[in-house]
Amino acid sequence: MKIWIDILTPKQLLFSEPIIEKLGKKHDLLCTSRDYEEVSKLAKIRDFDLVFVGKHGGGDKKSKLKASIDRIEKLSKKIETFSPDIVISFCSPEAARISFGLGIKHIAFCDSPHADAVMRLTLPLIQRLLIPSVISKKEFSKYGIDEKNIIQYKAIDAFVTIQRKINQSVKLPFENNNKKNILIRVEEEEASYTSKSSKIIPIIKKVASEFENENVVVLGRYSKQIKNLQKIIGERVKIVKMSYDGKYLLKNTDIFIGSGGTMTAESALMGIPTISYNAVPNIIENFLVKKCLVKREINPKRISMQIKKIFESDNKQSLKRAGKIRRYMEDPIQKLIKIINE
Repeated sequence: MKIWIDILTPKQLLFSEPIIEKLGKKHDLLCTSRDYEEVSKLAKIRDFDLVFVGKHGGGDKKSKLKASIDRIEKLSKKIETFSPDIVISFCSPEAARISFGLGIKHIAFCDSPHADAVMRLTLPLIQRLLIPSVISKKEFSKYGIDEKNIIQYKAIDAFVTIQRKINQSVKLPFENNNKKNILIRVEEEEASYTSKSSKIIPIIKKVASEFENENVVVLGRYSKQIKNLQKIIGERVKIVKMSYDGKYLLKNTDIFIGSGGTMTAESALMGIPTISYNAVPNIIENFLVKKCLVKREINPKRISMQIKKIFESDNKQSLKRAGKIRRYMEDPIQKLIKIINE
């Protein structure tokens, strides 16, 4: 069987690894992506073979539309030549439009019903949708997919991505000393579902002033964003591009402060003390807060107090809670294989 997998973000790349490992033994796979720096860098780190077609549209609506039209045109020719029997994506608008146009069955994964524009563009066109059981089917069916075509799995996506082996040959941004490592992830700015008001600037300033004797590293996303941060924050903290394997970074982190997305979930499930400033409110982040794996806080002063509390205690409780939650989770890739076989 021929299977096309369209991979658009770092998280999707990591989630795809076990899919490719299991399906690649029996099927002919084509894995595509778009020109997007965080994906291409991670693909190199993970030694992941991707065919890049088109580019990321940036933050502007017109640019997104133009990039998507251009990608559909280029990608449809490649897919028509490859002639897959099944498409797997993570709600890729281009994969949804092409698979619909060419009459190919499309299976998608998604844990982000808050991504309203993407849901509208994809869900009415796909045949099966796999989602975490902590999210109600109604969160997705309102966009035009029948609930009987939605399959739930007892896990969150970070459970899959943290299983990966890590590349330890990449030099970490932390200084090699006895200081504590505080890692801060800047929020997404160019996704269609994000607001453009930054919550992170006052948080970074507070952490930088309160913990100047520790290693404070800020993970940026885009060159322009990093330059702006460097102008505002100066040299009080190390601001770097995300050119690392996130799991390797997190394993060497004492406290992670995230926007509530992928790295926040990974950090929480790994048992690392995690604070979410909830830049993009979502159901997965809410689940992790309820399970006491994540502390939600947006006030810089209270975040500083939380960090001090964490430094004064050991991490045994976080590790124990995370381990307990992981034990009850299942492998969603097995559900995917069952759907393909059916």
